[in-house]
Amino acid sequence: MSDFTSNFWSVYVAGISIIGIFACLLLLWMTARKKVASTSDNTTGHVWDEDLTEMNNPMPRWWMWLFVLTIIFGLGYLALYPGAGKFPGQWGWSQYGAYDAEVAKAQQELEPLYARFAAMKPEERAKDPQAKAIGERLFMNNCAQCHGSDARGGKGFPNLTDNDWLHGGTPEKIRETLEKGRIGNMPPMAAAVGAPEDVRNLANYVLSLSGSPHDAVRASLGKPKFAACAACHGVDGKGMHAIGAPNLTDDIWLHGWGEAAITAMINNGKVNQMPAQAGKLTPAQLDVLASYVWGFSNK
Repeated sequence: MSDFTSNFWSVYVAGISIIGIFACLLLLWMTARKKVASTSDNTTGHVWDEDLTEMNNPMPRWWMWLFVLTIIFGLGYLALYPGAGKFPGQWGWSQYGAYDAEVAKAQQELEPLYARFAAMKPEERAKDPQAKAIGERLFMNNCAQCHGSDARGGKGFPNLTDNDWLHGGTPEKIRETLEKGRIGNMPPMAAAVGAPEDVRNLANYVLSLSGSPHDAVRASLGKPKFAACAACHGVDGKGMHAIGAPNLTDDIWLHGWGEAAITAMINNGKVNQMPAQAGKLTPAQLDVLASYVWGFSNK
């Protein structure tokens, strides 16, 4: 309940819990005090369906004490564990603390195994069966949501099985990407290129760099306009790993290909983000995962 953004809900839930416990205690006490007048045959005089007679027997004592123990347990739970609003409980238990303790225990148990991996070169880890099995689990839990279970990505999410790497495909660069994340920013370039026809011409020239289907006349007219792009993609259009600028000559299109897609990219730009994994994974896990990812394109 400490996760609630407003005190109202924590007080509300705590109030309902405490009132419910004391209401049960009050009901038990009132029931124990109330005496029903009985007849000489120890019945209440109520008969249903001609022969079902209500007896006037008291509630079994063990049953009553079971209710009492339940009430005591409820009060003890609220005193020891978080359940009464913002009160953390005498034992200070929390789901976050329990999770951290389990993670620490698992890391301690796996420390000898990761120590063996640390002594290996990244290329050796990529071939080690145990390292590959752990890398696969790490990939499925942390990367497959975007890059797919087969690591082939999709529109807007890079394919990790080819040799096209925006920031470099060495094990060290892959680990750096995993640890720190990446933010790719293609600014809108329409103003720098010129009129809408100039943008179309430039889009066709970009297509021509990779031999993709294009309008040759428009491509020749758009070539001078590529000067606005060369600062990032290079004069030859092969990109720059240092800033994550894509290679435009390899016919690999992260956000779609064709005149319409490239024109939209020039006009609107694009911001893409690869989230950092340093807060989720340990350095040893990052080493294993980086080697596993490197292995996709280096069989």
